[in-house]
Amino acid sequence: MDVSTRIEAVYAQVVERNAGEPEFHQAAREVVQSLGPVLTAHPEYLDARILERLCEPERQIIFRVPWVDDRGDVQVNRGFRVEFNSALGPYKGGLRFHPSVNLGIVKFLGFEQIFKNALTGLSIGGGKGGADFDPKGRSSAEVMRFCQSFMTELHRHLGEHTDVPAGDIGVGGREIGYLFGQYKRLTNRFEAGVLTGKHTGWGGSYARTEATGYGTVHFAEEMLRTRGQDFDGRRVIVSGSGNVAVYAIEKVHSLGGRVVACSDSSGYVVDEDGIDLELLKEIKEARRARLSAYAEVRPGATHSERGSVFDVPCDVALPCATQNELGQPQAVALVKNGVLAVAEGANMPCTPAAVDILREADVLFGPGKAANAGGVATSALEMQQNASRDRWTFDQTAARLGSVMTEVHELCRNTAARFGSPDDYVLGANVAGFLRVAEAMDAHGVI
Repeated sequence: MDVSTRIEAVYAQVVERNAGEPEFHQAAREVVQSLGPVLTAHPEYLDARILERLCEPERQIIFRVPWVDDRGDVQVNRGFRVEFNSALGPYKGGLRFHPSVNLGIVKFLGFEQIFKNALTGLSIGGGKGGADFDPKGRSSAEVMRFCQSFMTELHRHLGEHTDVPAGDIGVGGREIGYLFGQYKRLTNRFEAGVLTGKHTGWGGSYARTEATGYGTVHFAEEMLRTRGQDFDGRRVIVSGSGNVAVYAIEKVHSLGGRVVACSDSSGYVVDEDGIDLELLKEIKEARRARLSAYAEVRPGATHSERGSVFDVPCDVALPCATQNELGQPQAVALVKNGVLAVAEGANMPCTPAAVDILREADVLFGPGKAANAGGVATSALEMQQNASRDRWTFDQTAARLGSVMTEVHELCRNTAARFGSPDDYVLGANVAGFLRVAEAMDAHGVI
């Protein structure tokens, strides 16, 4: 059986064994289709069934999360933790609280996390988790009771040398605090390194909040430099208006770019003078309001519920909201409007059809497993600080983040060139991440 036939057989097995999980199928296909050249060069990985083992999680945990709401009614949610691969270190990946969460979503995120974490060069494996609980509209007391019930089950599977969750959509500093408090209560240990994204007053790292957004922009900046360009004077659009989007906007502005549009689930806002970051933070973080409120108070800004934020002409696009938000029509619009670079701040926000269009048009494209690796890299730095009972300054951490993202970019670019496809960051990220994990798995034997 030749390499390409073997790869297709592995993918067919993924689909058959994981029915009804299209996001996981998509993530697996995008990776395995890139691996022909490296598996041809390293047939020993085929013999060791590395690819088959990579596509099967080491452990999948599903559990009931009962809790009582403010009216005294019992609610029941479902919790998940997929511990996908620990070849390079303890499982590392966020927890997502959102009604859309199911096993397939968690597996796609965990699979992506394996390669993202490998690219950082830090000692962390891949995992992901969450629940189909929606914190929106819930009181802090309800969120606390949910988090306590969730951690009551999950804590037995965690540990600073075993599995270290962080936040994700729906899980911010408030939720991490409640989760950590219950873990400490149940274990009778102040094991600071068991959760990342903590408040800086009790073991958190400076720059963690900003890390994913900053890192995405840093990666995009490195891509632009390969063509003698930068952010100075560039028009930029950012999808989303959550944590990643906010700090991507902040970083773009600091580099001389102008973010003219951002979005939320209700539509998108265009502000040709540049998004007012303080106003955006007030509306989304303090008032927790819809983005339409921005246009109501900002002169010259407009809000639209029709079309897509990616219809707005730009030089650089940063999709920072959620999976599969940028499809074929949006990619066509971006190319038509002359986009130079697209970097994924979210996990798999571009559909396969969109990625093909961008790559065929010679648009610089940074896949999420590389471009948004800054968040998990800074989480690993938080673990390092916890292990040494140390705390670095914001500037120290931000400098380390910048170094990591520069190294991730160079690794992806050099790997792509080594395998005959310069500037193909999708190939570079997938192959470089795979090689690091495969080498460790092969060394550990058949486990």
